[in-house]
Amino acid sequence: MGALEAEAAAARADAIRTVTDYPATGPQQARLQAEFLAALTDRADAISRFGPPAHLTVGVAVLDPSGRRVLLTHHRKADAWYQFGGHIEPGDASLRAAAERELREESGLTDLALSARPVHLDRHALPGAFGTCREHLDVRYAAVAAADAVPLVSPESYDVRWFDLDALPPGTADDLGGLLAAARLALPELLAGPVAGGPR
Repeated sequence: MGALEAEAAAARADAIRTVTDYPATGPQQARLQAEFLAALTDRADAISRFGPPAHLTVGVAVLDPSGRRVLLTHHRKADAWYQFGGHIEPGDASLRAAAERELREESGLTDLALSARPVHLDRHALPGAFGTCREHLDVRYAAVAAADAVPLVSPESYDVRWFDLDALPPGTADDLGGLLAAARLALPELLAGPVAGGPR
């Protein structure tokens, strides 16, 4: 096994451990957990964008310390407001590392606290604009950033902006309600922990 193959195998093994250890809350999350594990065991390339049409991705909900505001990105390809996230890339040693990288790339923020484990799972179909990707099996984390943090806009986005949770863009509350609720539950642990990029 070459270095790249060994790296990919280690990342897949981490994904299996991470999803296995996910503390599913309720039957819907438990069902998704089982589906994600089935995908990971069925295909060695289940974490790659070049793998099966339905593959794992990562996402991050960023709250302010009050838990009353969320930072969202206006995604160019989807033309809608979403949490940060994307595909797992070669070189990402873990799902958490992929989530941290995507968050930094898409928000420009570095002083963040990122949850140690996922807080939510989501499976959603994709429109034709996403090419060969047909479904994302999204493993989602929570993060907290300073209330006065000023994000940057990446080439993947039209805009990045803070929103009050009771004044989200149309349609966003339906898509992100479960994730935002889970992120708020994780907030006390995030406020007590190290920033992303610090000690694991």
